[in-house]
Amino acid sequence: MTQRGDGSSRPRPLDPASLAMGVGFAVIWSSAFTSAKIQVTDVPPLYVSALRFALAGVLSCGLAWALGQSARLTRRQWWLAGVFGICQNTLYLGLNFFAMTRIEGGLAAVIASVLPLLVAALGWAFLGERPRPLGALGLALGFAGVIWIMGGRLQGGSDPAAIAMCVGGALALAVATLALRGIAPGRGLLMIVGLQMFVGAATLAPLSWWLEAGMEARWTRPALIAFLYTTLVPGVIATVIWFRLVRRIGAVKAAAFHFLNPALGVAIAWVLLAEPLGWQDAAGVAVATLGILLVQLAQDRAAAAPGGEGAVSRTGSGRPPPPPRSGGSRARSKAGRRNRS
Repeated sequence: MTQRGDGSSRPRPLDPASLAMGVGFAVIWSSAFTSAKIQVTDVPPLYVSALRFALAGVLSCGLAWALGQSARLTRRQWWLAGVFGICQNTLYLGLNFFAMTRIEGGLAAVIASVLPLLVAALGWAFLGERPRPLGALGLALGFAGVIWIMGGRLQGGSDPAAIAMCVGGALALAVATLALRGIAPGRGLLMIVGLQMFVGAATLAPLSWWLEAGMEARWTRPALIAFLYTTLVPGVIATVIWFRLVRRIGAVKAAAFHFLNPALGVAIAWVLLAEPLGWQDAAGVAVATLGILLVQLAQDRAAAAPGGEGAVSRTGSGRPPPPPRSGGSRARSKAGRRNRS
């Protein structure tokens, strides 16, 4: 984050480090759909999700404690960490794992890529963050590319309930992305990641006990490898990258990297699971990639403009807010008038 003259902060423009973080996050996050599909083939989805969140929470909090981080948070930080744990882990990941027992992992990745559009829409509706025309065009193109990819997959007939689960999960993650802005972990980032993992485990465990009673968990070698990978890489490493990326460049711009999920998710599933990949997928990926570029250009222009992104958020327009009046100046003016009288 960069500092304004008044001491407040705003997202910095996209730089090479942020770009690398965003692409790396997208690669890791997209691979989670394939690893999830491998797991739910042999292990009940809610059970394996609760188990990996518990393990990831132990690892994250243990490492945070070893690094000297504390779990002493403010009430608002605890509340927001809980919201993020429920929205991302319980709803987004829990629903996606459950849905992938019925649909392909690549299709789940495609549906997840609507996140930037949802973040922008919620930010506009509830936070007054009106998108600029170029950014709105980029979001529309990205969404069109996703629809184009999904349309080809739906021709084969997919489970509507499973698709609804994926859409609901994406909406929950959009809420979590915006709620993340209120969390200021400082040097305690890894501790907060671990705590929100525990939230996911605590909420999914009773659901698994209720809905998956009697289901057998077969820990085959592929399922075990996929479980360990998902726990450590998408579960811990990707979450830390996401926290830092949102703090670095802002929620809407960071969420734009989710438009890479169709290309990466479909490609990884094609390589590892032999899921279908045709010309319609390639065309949709090209349109979605163009949408990413336009969103990033719009955000960079907004950050470079006078008043930056914060002015758009607070005032609902492209005009910067009026400068604050100095209390010291008013006091000196009053004193001068008394002296003259």
